Amino acid sequence: MKALAVQTQRAVGHLLCSPIFQPSGKKLLAKGHQISEEDARLLNLEGHSEVTVAVLDENEVSESEAALGIASEAACGAMEIRLAAGGRANLFATENCCLLLDEDLLRQLNSSGSVTIATMPNFSFAPKGQRLASVKTSPFAMPKQDYERALGLVKAQGPILQARPIEEPTVAVLYSDPREGERARSLFSGIMRTRLGRFGTNAAFVLTAVEEVTAVARALDHLLRARPSIVLMASTSAPAGPEDVIGQAMQKVGCDVESFLAPVEPGNLLLLSYAGDVPVVAAPGCFRSPKPNVTDLVLPPLLANYRLSAAEISSLGHGGLLI
Repeated sequence: MKALAVQTQRAVGHLLCSPIFQPSGKKLLAKGHQISEEDARLLNLEGHSEVTVAVLDENEVSESEAALGIASEAACGAMEIRLAAGGRANLFATENCCLLLDEDLLRQLNSSGSVTIATMPNFSFAPKGQRLASVKTSPFAMPKQDYERALGLVKAQGPILQARPIEEPTVAVLYSDPREGERARSLFSGIMRTRLGRFGTNAAFVLTAVEEVTAVARALDHLLRARPSIVLMASTSAPAGPEDVIGQAMQKVGCDVESFLAPVEPGNLLLLSYAGDVPVVAAPGCFRSPKPNVTDLVLPPLLANYRLSAAEISSLGHGGLLI
């Protein structure tokens, strides 16, 4: 790239190498701004007959072209790309979604020295219109060989990020209490409504049960017959694991336990199982308060019909201290 001083009219289409100010000190045009014909007329009126612009070599790709090209290959799903000043391509959610990341590939690309991608955390919920990520290249231009290397990396191993839509999930809730199921419902239903509302959904099916293996299993089986997207189990007690009442009831109706214990506080007693492809989630104590806990981390991917694994839950420890 060369920095050349050219007549203002000949600068149209090029990028400014430095900002231009009015005599009052107010910025007229920013560094990196691509000059339009209207800009050229404005500059002439302000007395700028000559400006310094960046002229690319044949072995370079403009910052905007590079950012757009990499963003297009690096991302997929319910998102759109909008170019911004300074060699940036911003990605926005086009509907309620969960962001899924290939963190290793993201780290690999970000260590290239010529392009960076900043994103929301993995498994984040993003409402429609939320910015999910920003792709930024080196200023003005990117060497063509670096651009092709970065593009080849994401084409071969990508995408780096996916905006997985949350499309009107059907949520089932089972409230349980050692003495009376309705007691759990009265204690937790308001918090449950608040938490699900954060993700743009609500409970479609609700049952209560006394916290005893047969009763919980019967209610859980009834909910599963409705083919919900997910079942949430809210108990007033704190189950000690898969061998406790809730875990035994899950297994009695054919659930496969995926994970017990999560490196998240609050919410380390998370118990996740699957009845076929339907996730069944028990999170003791997490429906007592609307404050952030493990359910806020695992609900977005599960509501987006993504099958969370035990390995992925074990990775939540970095950033898992929520209080």
